Amino acid sequence: MAPFLQEPSTQSTYEYASNEKGGLAWSTPVKKQSHLVYEPGRTTVETHGDYGYDDFRPIFPDIHWKPLTEVPYQDRGIQGDPQFRNLLADATDVFDYTPKIGTEVHGVDLAKLTDAQKNDLARLIATRGVVFFRNQTDLDIDTQRELGQYFGKLHKHATTSIPRRPGLEDIHVVYTDEKSKDQRASFSSTFLWHSDVTYEVQPPSYTSLKLLSGPPRGGGGDTLWSSQYAVYDLLSEGMQKYLEGLEALHSAQIQADGSHALGRPVRRDPVITKHPLIRTHPVTGWKSVFFNPGFVTDIVGIPKTEANFIIEYLTQLISTTSEIQARFRWQKNDVAFWDNRICNHSASYGFAPHRRHAVRVACHAERPIFDPTGKSQEEEMSIRYGLRRVNKDGSGQSNYND
Repeated sequence: MAPFLQEPSTQSTYEYASNEKGGLAWSTPVKKQSHLVYEPGRTTVETHGDYGYDDFRPIFPDIHWKPLTEVPYQDRGIQGDPQFRNLLADATDVFDYTPKIGTEVHGVDLAKLTDAQKNDLARLIATRGVVFFRNQTDLDIDTQRELGQYFGKLHKHATTSIPRRPGLEDIHVVYTDEKSKDQRASFSSTFLWHSDVTYEVQPPSYTSLKLLSGPPRGGGGDTLWSSQYAVYDLLSEGMQKYLEGLEALHSAQIQADGSHALGRPVRRDPVITKHPLIRTHPVTGWKSVFFNPGFVTDIVGIPKTEANFIIEYLTQLISTTSEIQARFRWQKNDVAFWDNRICNHSASYGFAPHRRHAVRVACHAERPIFDPTGKSQEEEMSIRYGLRRVNKDGSGQSNYND
């Protein structure tokens, strides 16, 4: 368990008084009390005696649902303005985290969007992968659900927790409190990277996560996202063409087995679904890898050794390529909105003993398809902005950029 601050300490600094005698000048240190309180690696732990989100604490109800069936889906982002003018009309600031992924928007209230703004929001998320909004106090759980329902039918998770409040079976609860065990030793760091429920026939598209309570600044608990558009662009042309002809098996069995091992119910029978390893996005027309380190168990139609190599190779690209990642440092009431089709994400540990409580809403998307006429993100951006295409043959490289 990480050390934490219980009582504030007072640190001393010095200011200097000037002295002069006999033509000589010198400075004398004078002790001064600092208004800053700082302990390296320590942050104040919030108490939650009168907790305002008890209705959204996690439960695991013992119920059983029928298998999912395909539902109609029309991507709202197709109707969005390519310059996002409706959404950004009220914005006070907007900036990207990296060229490949991640954008933060200020001044926009997600609880009060018009339909035109919602369409722009979908298009922005489809373009940037993940978009962040700070201090969304007006976005309560009901408004968050309504916003998700605008984009499509909400997904109900078969194994994870739902809120205590009745009628919220399509809300996924993220919850770790002061008594939770530190699970860092239970998983490899690459295993934590995943895209949500890709084993479904229609995996989610637009997904929102709102933080209800969490560690203070510097207390840990960040989330990272990785762009699958960018993973595709990391590949050589030969590897791109090879993977475009392959399909992967996505399995729900590992989550079901984990729930059974903990004595928790599985609300829908686990499925294994085959999806193309490369898919094309209906809004941007860009190709992306569609791979999930957490749920892909095999690549269809090739030797197992070769499949294992591809799985390991893609996992390493997703989890270790820093320029295709965005890292978000949460504050209370912040919202992350991402496109589950083109992103993997990973939580980070090391925030104990702080409470971390969030609620997630995700809607079903289309069944993944591959369109060979699609372009890549890098290809289109190179044409649009006159950028030099990336050299992938390894020749003529400069020294490592520290």
